Amino acid sequence: MKVGRSRLVVLAATVLTVAAGGLGIATAQAAAPACGVAYRVTSEWTGGFGADVVVTNLGDAVTSWTLGWSLAPGQGVTQAWNATVTVTGTAATATNVSYNGAVGSGASVNFGFTGSWSGSNPVPSSFSFNGVTCAGPPAATPTAPTPTPTQTPRPTPCPEPSTPQATPSTSSPPAPIRVWMAGDSTMMNASSCPIGWGSQFASYLTSNVTVQNSAVGGRSIQTWLYEGNVTSTKNSAGECTLSSTAYSARWSAMLDTANGFKTGDYLIVQFGINDGDSACPRHVGSNRFKELLGVMATAAKARGVKPIFVTPVAAITCSGGTAVGNRGFVTETTAAAAANGVPVIDLHARSVALYNTLRLCPNNGDYSTGAVGAFFCNDHTHFEAAGARQIAGLIATALRAQNIPLAAYLK
Repeated sequence: MKVGRSRLVVLAATVLTVAAGGLGIATAQAAAPACGVAYRVTSEWTGGFGADVVVTNLGDAVTSWTLGWSLAPGQGVTQAWNATVTVTGTAATATNVSYNGAVGSGASVNFGFTGSWSGSNPVPSSFSFNGVTCAGPPAATPTAPTPTPTQTPRPTPCPEPSTPQATPSTSSPPAPIRVWMAGDSTMMNASSCPIGWGSQFASYLTSNVTVQNSAVGGRSIQTWLYEGNVTSTKNSAGECTLSSTAYSARWSAMLDTANGFKTGDYLIVQFGINDGDSACPRHVGSNRFKELLGVMATAAKARGVKPIFVTPVAAITCSGGTAVGNRGFVTETTAAAAANGVPVIDLHARSVALYNTLRLCPNNGDYSTGAVGAFFCNDHTHFEAAGARQIAGLIATALRAQNIPLAAYLK
């Protein structure tokens, strides 16, 4: 098929990662020289899977894009991030969101989704990019992965992810920066349970990064921003009223011109777990939540800081043998990211997929023993050190998979 400079042909690839204890990799490819799509199955469990998709444009630059493919019988799409995915019959279409529509010649764009399947979960055999069907032989369905040789059991029953490997480069190391973190107890620093994933994040970063973790347990986005000034009274809109608009000491410290944000720094924001409280002061409504995320993004950008939004990490909730989502404010976080031109990491979906990969469901509800006990505190919500490290690893993996520039500082 010939369409001049914008000719598009897809390279489809899949990598299937199986639960710990039976790790293996299966790949399938079909190649052509014009453009590339890497379709990577990041996890698979009974009836569901997670996937990352990277589209590389080797044709003319575009200002918006759609990627289409056909679903196999029994396949579906349940949730997506960094793209809007619609399904009509067996046709799936991913469309850019506001902040990633422009893709230059030779550049790549990434999105991910969770899906459902029954019977089989094959790799898409072809794709279309902006309406152009990509030619080439169909990608083969991955065969069952070959188990790795049996190894001596590790002392920790819950396996830990590998630290993402840096791509070799001859360029100068990136300049020193700070990564500022704002969130709740699932992110906060602690030496014993509960341990937030933010306390483990520095282990994935180079020495050029200083992590300033200001996450605090029990906080909604509003109580974090306006500590002490959120009253127990709701206004006519159902929002908790403020006795003063003065910011908390932690947010004021970030905004301080002498010792706070500096150009080139990053701000990672994760709220949404305590915000669903029906009572003040923690209660935050949907629109107010998005508004306050916008306040933080705008203030960071004004100081040359790059914000990253993160959806709330999931607790462990089982439906039979499958871990399922259990948090609110996921759509609000992604909507606020789109409205403010901020990249978003869907940690909620990624954490649920991880729990299924690790086969943490079903369980007997005893969170003090076994793989579940090694990952979670007894409340099934917060993390032991091993669990926190793995959640931090999901963030590191997402940075690279989504081409977020902070990935340049990963080890």
